[in-house]
Amino acid sequence: MKTKFIKTALCTALPMVLASSFAHAGEACGKVTIADMNWSSATLIANVDRFILEHGYGCDAELVPGDTMPTGASMIEKSEPDVAPEMWSNSLKEALDKGVAEKRLRYAGNSLSDGGEEGFWVPVYMVEKDPSLATIEGIKKNAKLFKHPEDPDLSAFYGCPAGWNCQISSGNLFNALHLDESGFEIIDPGSGAGLAGAIAKAYERQEPWFGYYWAPTSVLGKYEMVKVDFGSGVNKDEFVNCTTSENCDDPKVTMYPPSLVQTVTTESFASKAPAAYDYLSKRSFTNQQMNGLLAWMEDNQADGEVAMEYFLVEHEDIWTKWVSADVAAKVKDAL
Repeated sequence: MKTKFIKTALCTALPMVLASSFAHAGEACGKVTIADMNWSSATLIANVDRFILEHGYGCDAELVPGDTMPTGASMIEKSEPDVAPEMWSNSLKEALDKGVAEKRLRYAGNSLSDGGEEGFWVPVYMVEKDPSLATIEGIKKNAKLFKHPEDPDLSAFYGCPAGWNCQISSGNLFNALHLDESGFEIIDPGSGAGLAGAIAKAYERQEPWFGYYWAPTSVLGKYEMVKVDFGSGVNKDEFVNCTTSENCDDPKVTMYPPSLVQTVTTESFASKAPAAYDYLSKRSFTNQQMNGLLAWMEDNQADGEVAMEYFLVEHEDIWTKWVSADVAAKVKDAL
């Protein structure tokens, strides 16, 4: 009878102990708000974080609408949301640094391990035929390859759409490289879709193309491009003080420095949920990985949630390196 009583007591108590343990884990992490930014890579990362924090760490995770400037300001002033998964921090670096110094925020890690990428590009099939086209000198010597759609006497350089910040930097670098002296003229594609369409059209016809683009994007996931080497290296001071300025009268040649893309959290979240914070400090994508995921999203018209499921199912080799075996098992069970 005594043995039977002990077994019965254990069977009764064990579920209560486990329930208490899971409840404690949830309380330790608690409610977590995650900024769901309005572009594809950011919404993918936000959904991945929500799923892993909820199922792997017992957090009560919720997505909230976000955008770079308002999210950054709200995190600094109100300590909400708790997590900004993909913050292009150069645009408000001074304010974020102040928030970190005042122990309101923490930089968890880099969302994109190699940073946001910009440059002048040509299709890989051109470089395979003539490796010199991977350099700006090779581009200038072969300017006639890049036929202008409206003027046969000129060569085409596809610039950043009018009104975008990158129109300033790409225009200044066009002048610094003296591309006009080689017969190039800047073509305004009219929109981001117009610029993407110009690359797609050239690729489908295997025609020459030369112009500005950035990563991570679905376009560079679909179409393999080579970034043209200016032979200058990166001069960050020049880029910050002149290349990106409308009042840059004498621009010098510099490659684009990588843009810092970080995961930012509030100090309160990092303090109360160190295990969850540790995951965010390890979670990072390369541009190549993200380009491929963005291409998949576009091809399948997938939103962030659908793309998250695809990523977690098809790319265990990536995300399981960010978490412990125990957390990975919980996430897989949830899937």
